[in-house]
Amino acid sequence: MQTNNFDKNMPEEEMEIQLWAYIDEQQTGPQRSATELLIAENNLWKEKYSQLLQVHQSLNLVEMEEPSLRFTRNVMEEIARLQITPATKQYINSKVIWGIAAFFITVITGFLIYAIAQIDWSAPGQVNSGVLDKISTADYSKIFSNTFVNAFMVVNVLLGLTLFDRYLNNKKKAFME
Repeated sequence: MQTNNFDKNMPEEEMEIQLWAYIDEQQTGPQRSATELLIAENNLWKEKYSQLLQVHQSLNLVEMEEPSLRFTRNVMEEIARLQITPATKQYINSKVIWGIAAFFITVITGFLIYAIAQIDWSAPGQVNSGVLDKISTADYSKIFSNTFVNAFMVVNVLLGLTLFDRYLNNKKKAFME
């Protein structure tokens, strides 16, 4: 028998490596002829070779599918046919927006009522002085000296201005259409 690396009793993993090299035609002349001899003489080698050859042929049959050259254009044309609704109308409920606005208006109104309630109406002044005179002489330092209250009022004013800006933008969009 031969004295090279090819043995009839080699491990199955090594046998598969040798057979794959044979199938892929990566062996040299003497190695190739030794592998052919083992395939012809040994049933185990022959059986393993036929299995690996079937795997190799099935891999060659599978071709990578490529999309057509107009695939992207076809997809974009299909999307263009559909009428896409604006995203904000799907997830923003106008009732929620109105509820938030009502909350802030209620809070601002509450602050104003609290401020008016803090006015010392018994302060000396003219007998028939109007409400405006009493408001102008009121001590607002009790109300607006707190940093938290000042920050809260600034945030409310900014949110109110943002809401007013959105309202005007919506009116502008409706007018332009």
